[in-house]
Amino acid sequence: MAQILAPSTQWQMRLTKVSTDASPLSSKMWSSLVLKQNNKRGAIKTSAKFKVLALKSDNSTINRLEGLLNLDITPFTDRIIAEYIWIGGSGIDVRSKSRTISKPVEHPSELPKWNYDGSSTGQAPGEDSEVILYPQAIFKDPFRGGNNILVICDAYTPAGDPIPTNKRHRAAEIFSNKKVADEIPWYGIEQEYTLLQPDVKWPLGWPVGAYPGPQGPYYCGAGADKSFGRDISDAHYKACLYAGINISGTNGEVMPGQWEYQVGPSVGIEAGDHIWASRYILERITEQAGVVLTLDPKPIEGDWNGAGCHTNYSTKSMREEGGFEVIKKAILNLSLRHSDHISAYGEGNERRLTGKHETASIDQFSWGVANRGCSIRVGRDTEKQGKGYLEDRRPASNMDPYVVTSLLAETTLLWEPSLESEALAAQKLALNV
Repeated sequence: MAQILAPSTQWQMRLTKVSTDASPLSSKMWSSLVLKQNNKRGAIKTSAKFKVLALKSDNSTINRLEGLLNLDITPFTDRIIAEYIWIGGSGIDVRSKSRTISKPVEHPSELPKWNYDGSSTGQAPGEDSEVILYPQAIFKDPFRGGNNILVICDAYTPAGDPIPTNKRHRAAEIFSNKKVADEIPWYGIEQEYTLLQPDVKWPLGWPVGAYPGPQGPYYCGAGADKSFGRDISDAHYKACLYAGINISGTNGEVMPGQWEYQVGPSVGIEAGDHIWASRYILERITEQAGVVLTLDPKPIEGDWNGAGCHTNYSTKSMREEGGFEVIKKAILNLSLRHSDHISAYGEGNERRLTGKHETASIDQFSWGVANRGCSIRVGRDTEKQGKGYLEDRRPASNMDPYVVTSLLAETTLLWEPSLESEALAAQKLALNV
């Protein structure tokens, strides 16, 4: 992110009552979405409305379905729909299902626990398949509107133990540590993603089986020959703002068909909750638009940029006078645990971290001021002001934000290297700490 601002006063765990005047993402909002696809079997015509329209038989059927999908139930009942969201067995897929709640809620503690069939998500054996969902954070539902909500959950066994794919539980333990909590860790996460044409799984806007012109004109570009999927990016931006996600910006990326949005600054566990909620919303929007979303860190081999999830990080001590020295000490710790971080920073990251395309080599830790080819980048403003934040450029686009954010806090605030290893690392990195 260009800079770290103060976090919003909104606290993601608590939800105020939604005005009935607020408008969810209705099907009419998609009428301008045009997907540029080249399909040898003929261009796929889509209104980019709800997917049920692919089954249309006549206009009257379509209109009736639209009316029901966009129906505002708020004037007729106090009951709401809660969409329970959790992370599936791959550690990157999002799953969800809906239930009726008797009245609007403001805090996840007001919601009941629920369960699902873990054998169908790769998270439990068939003979003991029940997995329990614990509501942890709530957001307004931009698809249903009204008082309806999205609920971020983590998953446990019936005995109350976190299942292996529940990374939130461990992250919450780290963030509740007094040494970490006192430092009020801020995170600004840059989530990159790639849009693919359906069926062929080739980037949006690319000729099927062929390549566009080389990289250069696409980053933050405008025009039908440079920007592919802007309506999806903009719809996602507004949906996140509606939901209460602390989204702070978006832009087209270096590779055509690739986009980025930024979430933060967020404090502690909030960063992971907001990223997962934003990913769920993006999956739903691309589902409606008939486009495939991928978080693969290197979706196209060759001379094309990969997709990362750069994580900007600061502590209270880093943001105060003399903070640059604290930042350098943090960089030293990060260098000594480089392999631990790399192993936790996303699957397939070795295809992206090659030392090319604005990345550092996966095998070598480095840092620098304003250098996007380093593992850790420090901004010019931070150097000039002597305080600020650092950017960890190593995480892949498919990283788990609970893992990355808590590991940064653990390494820089809780982990202590030996004096000998610290001295050797400081000398190697030219860090005078």
